[in-house]
Amino acid sequence: MNALQPADQRDVTERCGSPELFQQTVPRALVHRAAVSEVLVTGVRHSGGGGHQVGAQWPRGHSYYGPVAGRWHDPMIFAETIRQACVLLAHQTLAVPIGHSFLTVAHSFAILADGARIADQPAHVILEVSLHNVVRRRGNVSSFACSIDAYRDGERIGIGDSVANCVTPAVYKRLRAHRLGAVPSPDMPEPVQPELVGRSSASDVVLSPPLDDGTCILRFDASHPILFDHPVDHVPGMVVMEAARQAAILTVGIPGGLLLACSADFLRYIEFDAPCVVSPTAPEEVTPGLHVLTVTFHQAGSLVGSCRVTVFDGRAQ
Repeated sequence: MNALQPADQRDVTERCGSPELFQQTVPRALVHRAAVSEVLVTGVRHSGGGGHQVGAQWPRGHSYYGPVAGRWHDPMIFAETIRQACVLLAHQTLAVPIGHSFLTVAHSFAILADGARIADQPAHVILEVSLHNVVRRRGNVSSFACSIDAYRDGERIGIGDSVANCVTPAVYKRLRAHRLGAVPSPDMPEPVQPELVGRSSASDVVLSPPLDDGTCILRFDASHPILFDHPVDHVPGMVVMEAARQAAILTVGIPGGLLLACSADFLRYIEFDAPCVVSPTAPEEVTPGLHVLTVTFHQAGSLVGSCRVTVFDGRAQ
């Protein structure tokens, strides 16, 4: 993903979005959410040039992606907004049928700290989305990519990218074979102390306490109403990114740290039937208050995922 740079100047009113884009959420099935309360996308407008403008609302409070340090929206809500916008456009624009599975290959975002600020009302965010690298097989979309520029109050606040494969129910059944419909064991490793990873409840922690080498074991609780909004037979990508965020702030030692960027690559399914080892590298402070590190995920001896993470400790503001 390219670095977040100043954008060209355009009409501020257009980038604020028209009011009708924020009147109500889109149907939950179009963004693969079971709970209406977890739908962030509120509308879409298609331009004649092939671009798409997607509206979203970030609440001032959220049961999981709540305020960070009392100052910022949790940027993971931006990651989820990107996911929902891409799924919505895949269904609406690329005609991917409801019921097909989306297998995320890569998902990334970067946001400015000021763009994540909490104001006295919910944040209305406009995503300008372009679809590209669309591959079709036998008339069906088999893969696509999205690139996103995000605006708030007419100002560019973030960017994102996502790449996904699309498979029919029959293909997914073959891919998952004996793991189709798998559920995790109710026995999980104990959580790391919630306050160390920016959480107040143990149920929201996705990491075990670190071992002597600094690695943790991934925790996945299929009963969690947000991280597992609907039944799945493997660990969702958003859980992996959340684990990377928790590992990063635990490693840097800043529970109130703000996740300014995360670039995730999903190499294989993370299964429920074997421990997944979460390994952070030593962080590098690239500028005062800005820490960068890589978090890798290994299962059964294989690398299954990797996240490059940037965390801001708030020191310069």
